[in-house]
Amino acid sequence: MLPTITRQGRLIPWLYLAPALVIMLIFVVFPVFNTISLSLKDKTSTRSAEVSCVAGEPCWGKLENYRYALTNPEMTQALRNNARWLILMVPGTVIVGLLFALLADRVPYESLAKSIIFMPMAISFVGAGVIWRFVYHIESGGGEQIGLLNALLVRLGASPVAFLSNPAINNYALMVVGVWLWAGFCMTVLSAAIKGLPSEVLEAARVDGTNEWQLFWRIMLPMIAPTLLVVTTTMVINVLKIFDIVFVMTGGNFGTEVIANRMFKLIVTDTGRSMAIAVLLIVLTIPLVLFNVYRFRLQEREE
Repeated sequence: MLPTITRQGRLIPWLYLAPALVIMLIFVVFPVFNTISLSLKDKTSTRSAEVSCVAGEPCWGKLENYRYALTNPEMTQALRNNARWLILMVPGTVIVGLLFALLADRVPYESLAKSIIFMPMAISFVGAGVIWRFVYHIESGGGEQIGLLNALLVRLGASPVAFLSNPAINNYALMVVGVWLWAGFCMTVLSAAIKGLPSEVLEAARVDGTNEWQLFWRIMLPMIAPTLLVVTTTMVINVLKIFDIVFVMTGGNFGTEVIANRMFKLIVTDTGRSMAIAVLLIVLTIPLVLFNVYRFRLQEREE
């Protein structure tokens, strides 16, 4: 009787998990393996990618699509731009979100302030891209400037600036949109972490003569470090697959190409290469997902 009960105890949890596992199998596991399979084929998805090799040029055989994904000039530019987004936008968004969380926590109209800052998150990324295209718009035909920023520059006596078509500044202009969209998310999560700090610890530090600057760097920041790390890795994953802003505002032109946009452009004309880029994107994001899982498990053990 006891072995039967033991077997039932082991089986029942799997019965509860079965619906979720089936959904994961159909909508996650199968598409991943199918994507990998398609990445090894040519543009028609019927023959091996090796047929795409050009005589006299390097060929990686069945991995020819991956040679394109890693060495093609347009792809290397996309990889550089994604790296630039990671280096600049991720810390920029987290820092701005943390600053908003600290400042909003000290004003009497905290709820209103946080609602206004979080509001861009309620807008779709496509909608935000359209809004900011009008903000950055430049009238090149000599007419009146209707773009908000260029109208302001002209009013101040300066010349209008091609924010989206000038390779020297257009990537940074797009990053500003990303910060505007995601700062509210970072603020909300970090604000919750700050409010969860034990008030007696903070009061004791103030009684001991710690000023607000020391309180933040020596007490608050170390205590919210796990949350800060989770927010940062989440932002890294979001930036790696950034697409909507670039697609809507520049279409990847003028040196603003990113990995996800390049994948989208090739999905119709060259399925194999598009799938190879998708696999590359998966490979780049998996370590970050695993790191987050590791952090959660470590935190559970500590608790």
